[in-house]
Amino acid sequence: MTALAPGGGRSAVVLLSGGLDSMVVGALAREAGYAVNALTIDYNQRHRREIDAATTIAQQLGAQRHVILPLDLRRFGGSALTDDIAVPKTGLGDDIPVTYVPARNLVFLSLTLAWAEALGCRDIFIGVNALDYSGYPDCRPEFIEGFEKLADLATKAGAEGRGFTIHAPLQHLGKADIAREAHRLGLDTGLSWSCYDPQPDGSACGECDSCRLRRAGFADAGLIDGVRYAR
Repeated sequence: MTALAPGGGRSAVVLLSGGLDSMVVGALAREAGYAVNALTIDYNQRHRREIDAATTIAQQLGAQRHVILPLDLRRFGGSALTDDIAVPKTGLGDDIPVTYVPARNLVFLSLTLAWAEALGCRDIFIGVNALDYSGYPDCRPEFIEGFEKLADLATKAGAEGRGFTIHAPLQHLGKADIAREAHRLGLDTGLSWSCYDPQPDGSACGECDSCRLRRAGFADAGLIDGVRYAR
């Protein structure tokens, strides 16, 4: 995995969705010596259970502050996560799936950047992944590199030469590698939530893209996932 520069007691803002990837990224930031400020965007998503997961994870990470920011993207729609569109259960195809939320990571990173500048933080952590993902364009390394440059252009801190670093330590890891990192870090993966279509009994559906990727990752790593699946 990519080595992180030591935090040396500095603070960082971690975009914490409540999923496995963001949980691992938060733990990696803490391991590197950063004090964690966690930002969770409540965008009125279908899988709102991840908001509760993010709250629990922030507590487990010892975050010095956790902000849950409301942003109702159901007003826009355009995704199975924010509109009355069925979550696909047939596996990954070649096209970008309907679970893609338009410009989500661009919007979320912009908000993360705004809070980081307000706090005086120069380091931002995000759990995007360019290997085992659903083909979302805002998970690509080119996007992260482009946003880091944009952050310096768009902010007072950047204009004054106090630029930002966007850390994406999981960017080139597969889901099995991420599962192994969670195990190495001693994380309770059952506290995280990845399923796009939570079941009435509180279990993960086991069939959506996110569940399929997660289950395959733990299986390939030879590890047991703490999440309960309906199927």
